[in-house]
Amino acid sequence: MKIEPVNETSCIIYFGESINDENADTIRCAIPLIKESLADILVDIIPSYTSILVIYDFRKVKQRACITRLTDCLTLLSQHSGINHSNRVIDIPTYYGDEVALDMAYICKSKGLSVEQVIELHCQKAYNVYAIGFSPGFAYLGSVDDKIKISRKPTPRLSVPMGSVGIADDQTAVYPSSTPGGWQIIGRTPIKMMDFQSESLTKVSVGDKVRFNSISKQQYLELGGILG
Repeated sequence: MKIEPVNETSCIIYFGESINDENADTIRCAIPLIKESLADILVDIIPSYTSILVIYDFRKVKQRACITRLTDCLTLLSQHSGINHSNRVIDIPTYYGDEVALDMAYICKSKGLSVEQVIELHCQKAYNVYAIGFSPGFAYLGSVDDKIKISRKPTPRLSVPMGSVGIADDQTAVYPSSTPGGWQIIGRTPIKMMDFQSESLTKVSVGDKVRFNSISKQQYLELGGILG
């Protein structure tokens, strides 16, 4: 772990180079510690795959002093390891039917699996929210079971329907809006991942876990899902 200055108002903490659940858990533990320890100077905190960007009020603290405070704060991480500071597990109801699972047949053929097996493997675990990016509310989740890891499409679609659930390499995600994209689409959720009327805007945040639950076509439509 190392801390480096970015500019006069921010510094970045690196927790390693590998994208994995261990680093995700460490970052999850670090977030509340930083928020509490630097509450008087903190402007924003932006976690990602293997790092946390800390933005502070330069009028209240010098950079060196901020880094010292961060270093002291992070020495407490060992005492908090294994403690889940975010108890949020977000359930995402997902319809995996043919009408919306645009790449399910390709994945089944490539992996030698049935549709039922792909669904079971995708729904069997709670995924870490590693980062938010690409488009507003797009949460990178990992890691999927090795049996359903699959590369992105060689040619991205010009438009992926809102709510589409996809896999790319060892990650899975929900498209919060209709955008171009190259992930392999296996289903769709009727749940809105972005809500501009709420304070948080996004359905999930880094530090949360996400679990996909398979639902029927009727349930999908009753929840406001759209086909086509």
